[in-house]
Amino acid sequence: MTTTSAPTPATPSRSRRVIAISLAIIAALVAAFFVFANLYADFLWYDQLGFDSVLITQWVARVVMFVVGFLGMAVPVWLSIQLAYRLRPVYARLSSQLDRYQEVVEPLRRLAMWGIPVFFGFFAGFAASAQWETTWLWFNGVATETTDPQFGLDTGFYLFAMPFYSALVGFVSAVLLVCLLVTALVSYLYGSVRVGQRELRISKAARIQLAVIAGLYLLVQAASLWLDRYKTLVEPGDRITGPGYTGVNAIIPGQTILALAALVVALLFFITAVVGRWRFPLIATALLVVSAIVLGIGYPWVVNTFQVQPNRFTLEQEYYQRNVDMTHEAYGVDGLEKQDFQAVTDAEAGQLREDAATTAQIRIMDPAIISPTVRQLEQYRGYYQFADPLDVDRYDIDGVSQDTVVSVRELNLEELGAAADWQNSAVVYTHGYGLVAAKGNDRTGDGDPVFLERGIPAAGFLSDQENFQPRVYFGEYSPPYSIVGAPEGAEPVELDYPTGGDGGSEVKTTFEGDGGPSIGSVFNRLIYALKFQAEQILFSDYVNEDSQILYDRDPSLRVQKVAPYLTLDSDPYPSVVDGRIVWIVDGYTLSANYPYSSTVSLAAAISDSSNPAPRFALDDINYIRNSVKATVDAYDGSVTLYAWDEEDPVLKSWQNVYPSTVLPISEMSSELMSHVRYPTDLFKVQRTVLGVYHVDDARSFYQSDNRWQTPNDPQADTQLQPPYYLTMQMPGQEAPTYSMFTSFIPSSTGGNARNVLMGYLAVDSNAGSEAGEKSPEYGKLRMLVIDADTPVPGPGQVQNTFNADTQVSSQINLLKQGQSEVLNGNLLTLPVGGGLLYVQPVFVQSSGATKLPTLQKVLVSFGNDIAFEDTLNEALDSLFGGDSGANAGDDDVEPTPGPTPTPEPTEPSEPSEPEAPSSEYQAALQDAQEAMLARDAALQAGDLTAFAEADEALTAAVEKLIELGAQE
Repeated sequence: MTTTSAPTPATPSRSRRVIAISLAIIAALVAAFFVFANLYADFLWYDQLGFDSVLITQWVARVVMFVVGFLGMAVPVWLSIQLAYRLRPVYARLSSQLDRYQEVVEPLRRLAMWGIPVFFGFFAGFAASAQWETTWLWFNGVATETTDPQFGLDTGFYLFAMPFYSALVGFVSAVLLVCLLVTALVSYLYGSVRVGQRELRISKAARIQLAVIAGLYLLVQAASLWLDRYKTLVEPGDRITGPGYTGVNAIIPGQTILALAALVVALLFFITAVVGRWRFPLIATALLVVSAIVLGIGYPWVVNTFQVQPNRFTLEQEYYQRNVDMTHEAYGVDGLEKQDFQAVTDAEAGQLREDAATTAQIRIMDPAIISPTVRQLEQYRGYYQFADPLDVDRYDIDGVSQDTVVSVRELNLEELGAAADWQNSAVVYTHGYGLVAAKGNDRTGDGDPVFLERGIPAAGFLSDQENFQPRVYFGEYSPPYSIVGAPEGAEPVELDYPTGGDGGSEVKTTFEGDGGPSIGSVFNRLIYALKFQAEQILFSDYVNEDSQILYDRDPSLRVQKVAPYLTLDSDPYPSVVDGRIVWIVDGYTLSANYPYSSTVSLAAAISDSSNPAPRFALDDINYIRNSVKATVDAYDGSVTLYAWDEEDPVLKSWQNVYPSTVLPISEMSSELMSHVRYPTDLFKVQRTVLGVYHVDDARSFYQSDNRWQTPNDPQADTQLQPPYYLTMQMPGQEAPTYSMFTSFIPSSTGGNARNVLMGYLAVDSNAGSEAGEKSPEYGKLRMLVIDADTPVPGPGQVQNTFNADTQVSSQINLLKQGQSEVLNGNLLTLPVGGGLLYVQPVFVQSSGATKLPTLQKVLVSFGNDIAFEDTLNEALDSLFGGDSGANAGDDDVEPTPGPTPTPEPTEPSEPSEPEAPSSEYQAALQDAQEAMLARDAALQAGDLTAFAEADEALTAAVEKLIELGAQE
């Protein structure tokens, strides 16, 4: 019998190994180059903008924290493994099972002894690098000179130090737990720890190592328990944030005792490492767990149940007052000026005479409605667009402050259709053109806006300024990237603006600013070709030695990148400052660690009908400051940061992290100062807080008998009504000023709130017009506390009154005739004439594809009286006895005649007093409605004869209504 030996496995040839290694190296180099390209492109962007120090600081901080985290985990774990292995028993008798384990582990031992620390080190490094901001903020934190009412510590400890200590304690605990686990595992595998025959044997070396690690872990837990005492001041409770009577007298003392007990247990473990007795530390550990249950849960429950609940206010009053005071401070509402207001509800002739300056600035152009009108009148080409809603601003014209609605004309490349190739998208269509500004308080005879600045080329009071720059390269809707710039004398290729009608000529231009990184070199072209995955950047003849690439062009994005510590306002707005269109962006510093301050959901607070679904990285906050005002030049994209709140400790700390990136307020020009306003989102947060904390004393807060809420928008009943800017004079003010306003109704947990006004809040939003100096009144919060004895209807109730009034509804039906639809504008509430005046513009637009809302009517209400006229001026006169005593901004408007009659003011709450329409008028109205229905039915059926007959009947009915209206 013969045997054949098994063939020897073929070994890989040398060439295959070389090829495999070469391919791996090439793949690694390609991956590394892609990473480098991305990082280098980021550096070029920051460097061009002058904020390269921000990026370098972030890179250095992340690398340092990664190294610290890696070494902080890897070194202790490596030492634990090495010690456990090297101090193993040499002649230990192992079980057969452990022998098999060692046979499996031994070939991989060296790899495991290095690989396990590296594995855990990488995880720890990435976790630590994510905490670099916490660490840097702690290291650069400043004192606030405000102390907490419980421990007497500076609030800077809670803002900057406590988050770092919490992260540090968590990291060290994780390191010690991993060390304990790997030590126990290695000791078991190599016989230092033996389990068998109902006993546990531990060698001396293993005992020392395990006991020391356990003792260190308990020391860290003692520190954590001690730190938890301070954390109670920022933890929400059932009624307040911060400890109440139970927290101060049970929880905090219990945590102190537990911290000391953990320290004692740690010492017992260290003693065990020397004497070798495990009984005492193990018993102490068990007692510590029991104590934690008793002191952390049981004792607080007893105190709360048998002491606090029967005597809550007596025992909790001091802590409620702490919460009220610290919440006021944290949200900047401690300077609130309250005034009792007994509203007048009777409308009489001449009643608005003392408020003439206010009525002249009442806005009737709703920025949330007229965007389609502006687009139709000012778009010129399909590739332009305007913001929706429009923004609001004010300008000084001939010495008079004029409230305006504004928007810049930006690109909309989606409308290019098939023409949207790379050349057009990146080289030709590079920028928008001009800013449109219209009076907020006026209208044309046709119901269109009265423009102060408009047109292509730009024309108006802004473009008349010297060196006005209308081009908008940086905006909210700018293309992802554009390539601009050319040598001097080269033929322009960028479309500046069209001229003439369809098929007319075009004016070309060349960007002359410094707005983006240079791509004149082949290397930089390659970098950006990779970044944007566009090979045209590398090969196009339109890219030359003077070319720049503009990207990340949204104003908010640019500010966020250069100031990553800020949370930005959701409503950046454009203004013309010193001849340049600039975007003004408000930045906030936030915290969730202000002691005894109640927590607010930022997203919920600023969500309303104008901003329905915001998202934030830090949502639950209990401290906010408008610390920075930022500007972004619409032409060259330059970003400037100004320290608006120079006393904000959070901003001071970040300025230590990013030095020389924020300019002092003294650098702000007078013209920029005149366009700065109080930010919308901050005001929304403050009104949310003041719904509960408009009270000053603990008893009112405890009783919760006067809680308020923001009313829902009458046009979007499930969303809150947004605040609004107006130039108006509040009761007690000497002159009108640009301010922001909101109202309050009683709070209701069931959603069925009584819709009557309880409060009216205003904030002075005019920063003044002196360079580098804020107006002393800027940011002043004023609240009218409305006397409940004289009920004043809230926005929802007023809207319902408008909708239910028979004469108003009949005229609305006429406005809806044909293919028209009626849009109710923003319902404004104004404290004038000794009471509360409501103003609502009414717009009409086609229900077809082309939208052109035009202002046709204005609804007004005062007390129980309402009026519905063609202009605001006529409506006020009609409401106040034929002469209001003041003129509105549209007092000289002669509306285009329409089919709607003019009713007398009505009093819907007293149905016996208003004069009902005559039976003849009602019959004509019924005929008109039936004719409209018949005409629509004929149109749908395609019966042109019936359609013509119904249309003739409708015309006759409308003429009859006009005749009857004139007679009345």
